[in-house]
Amino acid sequence: MRTSEKKLNPSLKKQIIQTFNQVITDLRDTNETNKFLLDFFNESEYEAFAKRLAIAYWLRKGRSYNNIKENLKVSSATIATVQSMMDNPGLQLALKKIEAEEWANQWAEKIKKFVRK
Repeated sequence: MRTSEKKLNPSLKKQIIQTFNQVITDLRDTNETNKFLLDFFNESEYEAFAKRLAIAYWLRKGRSYNNIKENLKVSSATIATVQSMMDNPGLQLALKKIEAEEWANQWAEKIKKFVRK
């Protein structure tokens, strides 16, 4: 039996998940976060999580399954799995954060162009 198939005590599970979430929250910036995630996940785990977020983002932008499949080198089943998670509140929150950052960067560029004139 794999470790992930063994059931944890629910109280212990809650405690270790809270600790993990707190560690993520306490990381100060993208450099610290990247350093932690690179050390914590193996390369394929890290890439898999990043790809899921990219799939969700591209689905939200209206890209086709075929486009996502070709660019991210993922299966239709992986895309369908992410598609089925699109209404989940946590994923919606993450996508809103990406879009807010995207919007802020676009306006920063417009302001820079305006100030240069």
